[in-house]
Amino acid sequence: MSDSFREVTSVSWFGRIKRAVGGVIFGLLLVVLMVIGLFWNEGRAVQTARSLAEGAGAVVSASADSVDAANDGKLVHVSGPVTTDSGLADPDFGIAAQGLRLSRSAEMYQWKEESKSETTKKLGGGEETVTTYSYSKVWDDSQIDSSDFKKPDGHQNPPMAIHGRTFQIPQGKLVAFDLHTPVLDRIEGDKAYALSPDQSAAIKAAYTGTGPLSVVDGRIYLGADTTTPALGDYRIGYELAPLGVISIVARQAGSRFEPYQTQAGDALLMVDTGTVPADKMFAEAVSANTLITWLLRAAGLLLLTIGFALFLSPIGVILDVIPFLGGMARMGTGIIAFFLAILVGTTTIAIAWFWYRPVLAVGILAAGIIAAAAVYYLGRSRKAAAPVAVPSTEAAS
Repeated sequence: MSDSFREVTSVSWFGRIKRAVGGVIFGLLLVVLMVIGLFWNEGRAVQTARSLAEGAGAVVSASADSVDAANDGKLVHVSGPVTTDSGLADPDFGIAAQGLRLSRSAEMYQWKEESKSETTKKLGGGEETVTTYSYSKVWDDSQIDSSDFKKPDGHQNPPMAIHGRTFQIPQGKLVAFDLHTPVLDRIEGDKAYALSPDQSAAIKAAYTGTGPLSVVDGRIYLGADTTTPALGDYRIGYELAPLGVISIVARQAGSRFEPYQTQAGDALLMVDTGTVPADKMFAEAVSANTLITWLLRAAGLLLLTIGFALFLSPIGVILDVIPFLGGMARMGTGIIAFFLAILVGTTTIAIAWFWYRPVLAVGILAAGIIAAAAVYYLGRSRKAAAPVAVPSTEAAS
């Protein structure tokens, strides 16, 4: 079931200019924040790279079968199976399992509002916006606040009484070592944990709520009809992180593992599933650092473009007295904003390189100057060595 309605709003030319001036202030603030962010990102990347290099040179391999006191305080790499004396249980529904972590997801069938706007420029600089609000029922794992809907009447959502939860063992063992929350939180490998219809009786006995309950497609369904959901019905599913072999790079503190503080600045505590050599764990961490660095660079350049576009936006608004001129102006300011973002962003990154990596930056700059000079002099030498053409006199004789 879905419905919709339209709303038409208008903004005068002077109102748009006032809004654009506000955008200028926000755009300048965004530019400043992104310059700071890009500079910080380079420092973060360098610190992490140096910390990983320091860790890779300091790590020692240790056996999980016994705790070697000689390694106390050192950065160690240990692999082995995780075991525990604790079980996992969701007391709300009587679900019990053996593993590292049991995660419950809960979705409620509820109203959701979506909007789509179409804006047209009017002669004289005004602007008219037609917004279409549509309503449909969807499964969502968080409460949708229907009081914020443009048309709340007839679209009220009931309060969400059941939410997702995570049940994790409080501690475990890695043969002779003890595992606590900082390590357990980093172990991944969660997989779908399907329930069987045979568990329906135990689930119903544990559930204290009212209303029909059934197990369908490996999940708990709270509602009268599983094929035709009603407002307020629930779907509840589970994921389980099983016990298995893990690999750890961390500081050995007695029989426990703690973050290893490097001189470069980062605290190292890495956990991977399976038997993974230390060099591979560090290589993966280096790759992840590189990826994060480039993603943050791209995000910074994008937000710089938006900031400069907001700063230049009054030009297009002023020229919107004639919509065609405003459109052309916005195209031009968009291109200018993009090039300003590239210029400011790359300059900020270059300055950060000189700040955080002066030796490497000077080396790259010197190599670039030498390469450019070599190309220049090679071109001149070839030009000087080229034979001079002598006019033929045979034709004249």
